[in-house]
Amino acid sequence: MQKQRYFIELAYDGTAYHGWQRQPQSISVQEVLEDGLLKMLRAKTYVTGAGRTDTGVHATQMFAHFDWECELDPIQLTYRLNRWFPKDISVFEIKKVTDKAHARFSATHRSYEYRFHLRPDPFKNRSRYILYRIPDIALMQKAADVLLDYTDFECFSRTNTDVKTYLCDISEARFEQNGFELIFHITANRFLRNMVRAVVGTLLEVGYGKLEVEDMHRILKSKDRGKAGASAPAQGLYLTRVRYPQEIWIDE
Repeated sequence: MQKQRYFIELAYDGTAYHGWQRQPQSISVQEVLEDGLLKMLRAKTYVTGAGRTDTGVHATQMFAHFDWECELDPIQLTYRLNRWFPKDISVFEIKKVTDKAHARFSATHRSYEYRFHLRPDPFKNRSRYILYRIPDIALMQKAADVLLDYTDFECFSRTNTDVKTYLCDISEARFEQNGFELIFHITANRFLRNMVRAVVGTLLEVGYGKLEVEDMHRILKSKDRGKAGASAPAQGLYLTRVRYPQEIWIDE
């Protein structure tokens, strides 16, 4: 029987995990997912994720694909996985896709949110970046607007990575405030390792007066990670949406 490819849509609180990717000595989301499939399908099953979230980073929407030779019931498998998984990982849906569909390479856009809270809150301290001083959000938005004028983001990339290009097409970079909740939304066709946290850390330096809005041009043109700000903490970052072409889905 020809193998059938499936996409798993899931979400997770990344607090307890050393990122998405399987690690030799540390627990990861990929490891828990693969262990769950082994338990339910009684065969070693490898999954490929839409991206690699770092240690402590969350996802409200992540996709991964796997191949399976036998017919399976996606609804029943979803139910069984959710019963078995720890409470910080949930599967929303499992769907058939075309055999060429790829969770990482078929994605056309990804969206992240970086979530701040503008005062200490015991219910948000683990899932937001708590700001004890309120930055100038209007200046941060002006600096974020500069991102839309560039495509090379080497200055915000983790060093010593194996990427072949630092080009990204950012289509959204905006702040939204609702009371004490502040969210930075960013969407692009692809992101570099540590890119969003580096961007947020640099925007905060503008908001606190350590950098000027015009400095964003200098930093971006430099292509030097050392010129940008320190990375914002992991607990505020969420992968929120991954988009795919409609033709990859198999309707039943």
